[in-house]
Amino acid sequence: MRSWPYLTCALIVSAVATGLSSQAPGGSAWPPPVQKVRPESPPLSPAEALKTFTMPPGYRLEVVASEPLVQDPVVMDWDADGRIWVVEMPGFVQTLDTPEPNLDPIGRVVVLEDTDNDGVMDKRTVFADGLVLARALKVLDHGVLIGEPPNLWLMRDTNGDLRADTRELVTNRYGRREGRVEENANDLHWGLDNWIHTADSDIYLRLKADKFEVRDTLVRGEWGVSHDDAGRIYRNTNEEALHVDLVPTPYYARNPNLARTRGSYEELGDDSIDIVWPIRPNPGTNRAYQTGIDRPDGTLAKFTAVCAPVIYRGDRLPTELNGNAFVAEPAANVVSRIVLAMESGTMRARKAYERGEFIASTDERFRPVYLSNAPDGTLYVVDMYRGVIQQRADVTQYLRNHIVTHGLERPTGLGRIYRVMHDTTTRDTTAVGLRTAAELVAALSHPNGWRRDTAQQLLVERRDPAAVPDLTRLAGSAPDWRTRLHALWALDGMDAIQPATIATALEDASADVRAAAVRISERWLGDPGHPIRTAVLKKMDDGDVTVRRQLAASLGVLPPDVRQEAVASLLGRGGEDPVLLDAALSGIRGLERAVLDRLTAAAETSARDAAIIMLAATIVRGGQDSAVQQVLAAIADDARPARIRGAILRGTEVALLGARAPGEPEGRRGAPPAATSLPCPKCPGGRAGPGGAYAFPRTRAIGPAADAERPDVRALRLNRAPASFLALASGGGELGTRATAVLSRVIWPGKPGAPAPVAPLSAAEQQRFNAGQEVYRNVCQACHQPDGRGQERVAAPLVNSQLALARADIPVRILLNGKEGAIGLMPPVGQVFTDEQIADVLTYIRREWGQGGSPVDAEMVKSVRAATSGRQRPWTDSELQALMGAAPAIRIP
Repeated sequence: MRSWPYLTCALIVSAVATGLSSQAPGGSAWPPPVQKVRPESPPLSPAEALKTFTMPPGYRLEVVASEPLVQDPVVMDWDADGRIWVVEMPGFVQTLDTPEPNLDPIGRVVVLEDTDNDGVMDKRTVFADGLVLARALKVLDHGVLIGEPPNLWLMRDTNGDLRADTRELVTNRYGRREGRVEENANDLHWGLDNWIHTADSDIYLRLKADKFEVRDTLVRGEWGVSHDDAGRIYRNTNEEALHVDLVPTPYYARNPNLARTRGSYEELGDDSIDIVWPIRPNPGTNRAYQTGIDRPDGTLAKFTAVCAPVIYRGDRLPTELNGNAFVAEPAANVVSRIVLAMESGTMRARKAYERGEFIASTDERFRPVYLSNAPDGTLYVVDMYRGVIQQRADVTQYLRNHIVTHGLERPTGLGRIYRVMHDTTTRDTTAVGLRTAAELVAALSHPNGWRRDTAQQLLVERRDPAAVPDLTRLAGSAPDWRTRLHALWALDGMDAIQPATIATALEDASADVRAAAVRISERWLGDPGHPIRTAVLKKMDDGDVTVRRQLAASLGVLPPDVRQEAVASLLGRGGEDPVLLDAALSGIRGLERAVLDRLTAAAETSARDAAIIMLAATIVRGGQDSAVQQVLAAIADDARPARIRGAILRGTEVALLGARAPGEPEGRRGAPPAATSLPCPKCPGGRAGPGGAYAFPRTRAIGPAADAERPDVRALRLNRAPASFLALASGGGELGTRATAVLSRVIWPGKPGAPAPVAPLSAAEQQRFNAGQEVYRNVCQACHQPDGRGQERVAAPLVNSQLALARADIPVRILLNGKEGAIGLMPPVGQVFTDEQIADVLTYIRREWGQGGSPVDAEMVKSVRAATSGRQRPWTDSELQALMGAAPAIRIP
């Protein structure tokens, strides 16, 4: 048993057993001002740590578990008996010199029990150990799903001792084994739709008749998944507090040529919800030395590691919290509260407190990494309790010095789980009692969302036909719309749903119930003549945009001839709504031209024009020669109305020049497209697949100056010159000028000024390229994305990047020492990568995605490493620009 000099294990257990709780100082002002703290941050006992917290008046934290009962916790889940299951990750940054990723099989899943019902866990059982960086779990009636990238296991306890006896591989597509520790697949969240949703992963799955069905989706989010009462999925990413799926993201994976995916991962609120209010200075962040990262008082100004969103759906905390989002920020030692409201199809979000946070600590080691609704109706907080929370590969020299100076590497092996309480709270300590079909059905009416969710999950897993009559009754007549919604999804998951039940639900008073009915009806929409199809198509005139948006997505399952007519009709009525528009376009892959023809022949409306623009953009992004030629010819056809020609041309500008799409206000963070649609010789069919999601830079107007801001726009290759479009460009005028700008991004054989062919790689260089591709997939891809186009505010685009394609020593310097700038922070990898790995990955980057940069060899890297051995800070843009203008001081191959 490990012991620590500051506190013995016995004392910790004793402290937990006494039911310790925190309480904001009585009568003190709240939110509190920034507190003075001592420079060092020694580990505190649970009793001491509780004294460091501040919360709004009336709220407090209680210790539910702490070390040694729980160690290095990163995720928790509950079983139907109210036990806590925890993933422990002792392999995370054991020291700053430990190789990363640390593939030692030392991870665990443990079960915590409260054997005396006092609200404090007192028994620990190791369910599974020997795991390599396991990071997700979902407790099922069928066993326990455990995510251990790249494997997703179903482990079972066959003899009732809470220890895994068997393991079955569900899929080996759950993330990457040797990838970065942080940016990897995580969470296994059973949604209201009975699908198990993930974050930072391109798969999701569901249990059907005792078998798991694994499907593709788009990569969304960073760490954690949640849903609200209507079933909408929430995730977030580092610096952006909250995103929501107004339409389920997997729909958008159907069409990799989408120019954007509005409705999937919609950003909530403006930049104000990303402002954070710690109560202690935060010098221990990667870029705290940069101006603007911290305030003058030393506190972090904006989220930098926000994660683990949860929508509070319990029943024992004040009603003001119901439906609110809570997010964890381990870098700032806070948990933030965000108030949500749906108004006319738009989700509004605001921080709950003007200058305060729901939970804030002066303890630098308070690292909230996961939040959970609970059977007792409250909210739980998982605290990894670590000095180091940044993966080693991303640690700048500045942060390394801070960690070493303040002794933050040790100890590890700690951890706490807290429960949020209020002065008015009485915990629900009644037994969960989900044994019989009748008990499960009754629980769908429980005010606690955790109990409703768990009951639905068990109903779907057990498929007891005895529950069907009561579920059918609830779906049609339960007083609470939430109960009706759960009953519908339970019947669907059990494959016991009937058309009559859906027909009733399509007329429900709740728009969320009607939208669910539309989605569930997809099982019959492909059946010619089925009466449900007619009932569903009538929802085009539904008074709520939530229903119409779901209909737009669901139309994609109709037969092609019916689908193109239905989509054209819907877009003609509501295509000005960008969410509805993109959801509809996701389901017509290969039919875009037919729908475009229908809309161009329809009466003029703003909705029609917006749809024409995005249809044209989707066709051009597809890159199919004949289809693109037809689009360009239509623009040049002076027999067509000018308004139609202008709309189609605007679509080509969206696809090729990054023009602002209809419905996108200036300055909005653009919604990501489904995938790159440009030629990809290594992809099936020559195109990148739907996993290649990336985020556009901020939308903007077009023009030469604007083009310089868009290094990710790419040339489109055609098999022949677009003759009529060339004639339009040469004719001058507004359309001619715009056509000329478009042609600057189009290449065809014999085009004057087309770039010369790139010299092929030698056999040795090709081997380097291949090795670099693996390095990129495992380490770089999570931030820079599979298509090299990066992520706004996180990672710069590598496609057409001036720095990536510069003289070879320039990108070598960036990898060795890192780079700071307006877009994220490129961490130094010189301590992690060998000279050969740096040469390999740069050779890959400089020759992938149609780029023609020279390959890089290990000798070059070795020379630059020697020349920069004394440098401790990342490079700046100005320094690199100066180096690019100077003669190289080292050998260039």
